[in-house]
Amino acid sequence: MSSEKHNTSKQTPQPDWRLEIDKYWKQVSEKTGDFFNGHKSMFSTGKVASAFGGTLAVVWLASGFYIVDQGNRGVVTRFGAYSETTMPGPNWHIPVPFENEAIVNVEQQRFIEVGYTDSSRVSKSSLIPQESLMLTADENIIAVRLAVQYQINNARDYLFNVKNNENTLKQLTESVERAVIGRNSMDFVLTEGRSQIVAEIKEQIQAGMDEYKTGISIASVNLQDAQPPEEVQGAFEDAIRAREDKQRLINEAEAYANEVIPKARGAAGRIVQEAEAYEAEKVAKAKGETERFDQLLVEYEKSPAITRKRLYLEAKEKLYSNTNKVMLEADNTNPTLYMPMPQTFQQHGTGAAGNNEVESVSEPHNADKGAVRKTVGTDLRPSRSKQ
Repeated sequence: MSSEKHNTSKQTPQPDWRLEIDKYWKQVSEKTGDFFNGHKSMFSTGKVASAFGGTLAVVWLASGFYIVDQGNRGVVTRFGAYSETTMPGPNWHIPVPFENEAIVNVEQQRFIEVGYTDSSRVSKSSLIPQESLMLTADENIIAVRLAVQYQINNARDYLFNVKNNENTLKQLTESVERAVIGRNSMDFVLTEGRSQIVAEIKEQIQAGMDEYKTGISIASVNLQDAQPPEEVQGAFEDAIRAREDKQRLINEAEAYANEVIPKARGAAGRIVQEAEAYEAEKVAKAKGETERFDQLLVEYEKSPAITRKRLYLEAKEKLYSNTNKVMLEADNTNPTLYMPMPQTFQQHGTGAAGNNEVESVSEPHNADKGAVRKTVGTDLRPSRSKQ
């Protein structure tokens, strides 16, 4: 037990790192001194200067390498003047101070605002009266918010032809906007003319930027809002409501006309067709009557007496065919009658047969010369006695 306690009481001494570093540094110094003494010719002043100069030259030439990302263009200038435009990828130019490069993003969508300060807000507080208030052709004032979206299509023109491209675009947009709005009336700007005005503004802005050779392409022009000033907003809303009521009544009238006119045309066409059909019927009937009369005339010329008697009997039969009375001549002693009782019962119903009173008057042989009439029901067809 005593020996174990004696062993644990002995601790390993901590290494002295300073002594180790000094020892290592001494070894390196000795080796370096030996190498320098053995190669004194390599470390002459001229060779050291040459090596240092070569290193600087390599670093300087390497500084001319640059990478153009996708969607960008590199514009190289030599002593400040345009030299070339490089495409995406690794490129090299003579390093500074002879040449320099500028990277221009030609795919980024940029935009400017005219008449307001922030595109994310369309409140009245964001209006800029100096830019938004404009005079129309009918001498009314409206507040217009316009946003122009553009991108760069020529990096060289964008960097060298115009000093401040965005400010130039904004001033040109405001000038074109005032000119276009001033040629149109207030109602046209606020209602159906918005798309036409936007197209005209875009066309004129692009023409102006091309004339200045700014290297800018106008992507779109958005009319964010167009409204009268706040002081006359109430009256303008009343005018809009009146205009909407007018248009609504016009639409209702047109709908009613579209409904009534086809019906009237259809009725007129139907009446015309009925008239034509009636005309055709009457003409055909007249022609038939004429032909029948011509045929009857031929028969009459052959036997006038017989034809006259037949015509008399036919006319008499036609006359008595719609009456419910049967007429007999007085000199007929034993007439034979045919009374269509079943047809009468079918018309009035079998139940009404008991209610119908049939009056029969028998005629004596010595009756007067007047006609003896016999009534049966309410609908009897006439018949003639045997001759």
